[in-house]
Amino acid sequence: MNRYSVLVLSSIVFFMVGCVKDKACVPKTVASEQTTMQSFATANNMTVQTHPSGMLYQIVNAGNGATANLASRVSVRYTGKLMNGTIFDSRTSTPAEFILGQVISGWQLGVPLIQKGGTIRLLIPSSLAYGCTATGPIPADAVLYFEIELVDVR
Repeated sequence: MNRYSVLVLSSIVFFMVGCVKDKACVPKTVASEQTTMQSFATANNMTVQTHPSGMLYQIVNAGNGATANLASRVSVRYTGKLMNGTIFDSRTSTPAEFILGQVISGWQLGVPLIQKGGTIRLLIPSSLAYGCTATGPIPADAVLYFEIELVDVR
């Protein structure tokens, strides 16, 4: 192959690589997921309220103890599901403990709506969860359902 052929071939490869579409992660809007969340709530006999963020929630039991904030260490029992009913995570016996400010935004907004001893159901739009990035068994752009019992707040 002569130098001219190598130059032409290199140029073609360079331009083809430049034409590859950028697959940037662009989260879905909360508004685009409202129908999905409302349909899940209706199918599961949930009477929900809409949080200013667009997340839907149902307070099952308000509790009567301390209220968590982002700096609180919370102890919770929970079950997390996808909209098709698949459970992707569950801690229903031994409570999980973590700092509230270190979890997804939907939990940061939802857990403070109840007090210690309370239970809440959250329908979290993907933008307040993991967005357009798949995480373990959770696919990209997944709306998530959680039932959370706030066992303790410290």
